Amino acid sequence: MNELIIELTEISPRDFFGLQNSNIDLLKKYFPKLKIVARGSKIKAYGDEEVLEEFDKRLTMLLEHFGTYNKLDENALERILESDGTTKSTTSAKSGDVLVHGVGGKLIKPQTENQRKLVDTMSKNDMVFAVGPAGTGKTYTGVALAVKALKEKQVRRIILTRPAVEAGENLGFLPGDLKDKLDPYMQPLYDALRDMIPAEKLETFIENGTIQIAPMAFMRGRTLDNAFVILDEAQNTTHAQMKMFLTRMGKNAKFMVTGDPGQIDLPRRVTSGLKEALLVLKEVNGVGIIYLDDKDVIRHKLVKKVIAAYKNIENLN
Repeated sequence: MNELIIELTEISPRDFFGLQNSNIDLLKKYFPKLKIVARGSKIKAYGDEEVLEEFDKRLTMLLEHFGTYNKLDENALERILESDGTTKSTTSAKSGDVLVHGVGGKLIKPQTENQRKLVDTMSKNDMVFAVGPAGTGKTYTGVALAVKALKEKQVRRIILTRPAVEAGENLGFLPGDLKDKLDPYMQPLYDALRDMIPAEKLETFIENGTIQIAPMAFMRGRTLDNAFVILDEAQNTTHAQMKMFLTRMGKNAKFMVTGDPGQIDLPRRVTSGLKEALLVLKEVNGVGIIYLDDKDVIRHKLVKKVIAAYKNIENLN
């Protein structure tokens, strides 16, 4: 009797096998001549060579589907198993302006007109500034575009950075190694990535350097080729930091800079690198600038009201 062993890497066996191994049970129904065993991260099948070859082919299609959509339900499984096997049925469900299929199959796409403009501007320019208040989806949309570019092999890596500036607080001494000290500043970037990439795969990407999350200081001296690079919270960069970052751009690179000029945490009399860059680069061909506003806020409905209330006070002053 012939044996086929397939090990699942960078994906969750629990999610792929289904609730109480429901997906494996369906596989067994479609391949009654095989003995199929799913244990740990491995799927083992025993039977005739010809049937095993067909099983291997179908399982590869299922894995490709899961890699694209981060889920595998009964309908998708049956559609793939019943297809003629000559076309990739996994691409047929892609629609409209969906950027990526997140964890659990969540559809991640631009939610507002300005977010759509941001996506369109990024497709036409290699460097884009996305400027707007909190909750307008600047960082989230940027991370989604980066993940999309990585999945489609347009770039080889994603690099996410932000200045380690405390938001009006003195956090004092932080324990742990360098990663432990920096992680609190990087949490918004981790949060977005966790929505879009399954935990096992995300951990692998971070470990092998496919996804790098680092403070601004780590950008100095580097040439960033074949990468989608996002500078988040750019309003807290200085002139020198912004100039240093923008000149890291290498071949086949995409740079996105996001920030909110209304939330600058720099010391007084220090010019924001973001504000300066928006003036210096506004006429440079190949640089796109998109402004988002309170109409683009997609957090809790109160966030819009909070932004409007503070804007009224600032206008009075």
